[in-house]
Amino acid sequence: MKVMVVGAGYVGLVTGACLAWLDHDVTLVENDAAKRALLEAGQCPIHEPGLPELLGETMAAGHLRVVASLDTAPMAPDVVFIAVGTPPQPSGEPDLTALESVARGIGQHLDSDAGILVVNKSTVPIGSGNWVEMLVEEGLKARAVMAGDDPGKGSMAGHRFLVASNPEFLREGSAIGDTLHPDRIVVGAGDERAFAILRQLYRPILDQEFPVPAGLGLARHGHPVPLVETDLASAELVKYAANAFLATKISFINEMASLAEKVGADITEVARGIGLDARIGPRFLQAGIGWGGSCFRKDVMALQATAREYGVPTRLLEATVEVNEHQRHVVLVKLQEHLKILKGRTIGLLGLAFKPDTDDLRDAPSRAIAMQLLKAGARVRVHDPVAMPQARQQWTEMDLGFADDPLDLAEGCDALVLVTEWAPYRKLDLVAVAARMRGRLLVDGRNVLERQRTEEAGLILVGVGRG
Repeated sequence: MKVMVVGAGYVGLVTGACLAWLDHDVTLVENDAAKRALLEAGQCPIHEPGLPELLGETMAAGHLRVVASLDTAPMAPDVVFIAVGTPPQPSGEPDLTALESVARGIGQHLDSDAGILVVNKSTVPIGSGNWVEMLVEEGLKARAVMAGDDPGKGSMAGHRFLVASNPEFLREGSAIGDTLHPDRIVVGAGDERAFAILRQLYRPILDQEFPVPAGLGLARHGHPVPLVETDLASAELVKYAANAFLATKISFINEMASLAEKVGADITEVARGIGLDARIGPRFLQAGIGWGGSCFRKDVMALQATAREYGVPTRLLEATVEVNEHQRHVVLVKLQEHLKILKGRTIGLLGLAFKPDTDDLRDAPSRAIAMQLLKAGARVRVHDPVAMPQARQQWTEMDLGFADDPLDLAEGCDALVLVTEWAPYRKLDLVAVAARMRGRLLVDGRNVLERQRTEEAGLILVGVGRG
């Protein structure tokens, strides 16, 4: 099928590359000249395992191309995915400026006689499907006026274009696997033709019948992928509800971690005990310094904003955010308990990205921790395997020391804090680390380090919720 993806950000790049891998003819529309130049030069503008290779292979095969705008696209697509950013505003409501511009542009520039299906892939408020339909219609009428035609011929919705919602459930660091081997695919629409088009588009994934990209360690499901077909509003709410539930699950185990410390329990054992209950499951029960990233906070805030609009209280979501904010202070408290005075101390942070296998610093706990330490009068040194360039560029207001490697980071530190559970940090030569440090304290903010190995290296290990 002929597919257009508008927005070559995280979701757009992964979606476009994976659909191109399935032999669909994909055009990426990206108005950022610098990002476009990187893609045209065969470089990937974000850090995502396997994505540079997948982009390179599909572009070399002619299945994927990148253009600057809708009106320069070389084809009349069957499906147009809107994958532009919807960043949060101070009120918590998402900024839909880019979405509005793209929706109108689709009506103004694309060949609507071809029966295009317009798909919201961006995370958008409930009701946005109807709004996008209206905007595309306005674009069509503006196009008719420019051509000297009668815009009253218009009500073309349902005849010359269709609108659907197809939320993404990608995890940074494993986005290709999440796209090609998903738990489910959710589609919301009000017309059987839209469902039929997306069934055809996703058939290889639904049936798990396609060549698996080499080198990513991916394996097909042993069963077909469930397809959830529902109305527009339900599909839009599914996305927000899923992320809000996962955020709540993390905040719950973190609240239990605070209690575990008081009563002398080990939260890792508690999580294992409740995670074996099939009704609960083990995922997202890792206590630590809280969730971050581009999705959880933004989606919880957007869901709360929608609820306020309809007069629905969101007490559980309010508590979820409050607990997560508290977790970002846990590191400071633990450092104060052991070091007593933070002024004049040197603290090293292992990890900056909000999670491993990404360079994304959005809402990263590391930022809040670094700012608290600096405010307390400490010197802060940092290291991350991939996010250092982003931190140097984005965090210019903080006086941070950037270390070349973990051993360099440890030099002269009174304490180290493991902030991001990168695989290399789990395998550190802790004897060498201890030899470089001035102090002996290692705060494990993710509960991933082995206590025996750490203590044998002469370090004092302090976890979260571990008695």
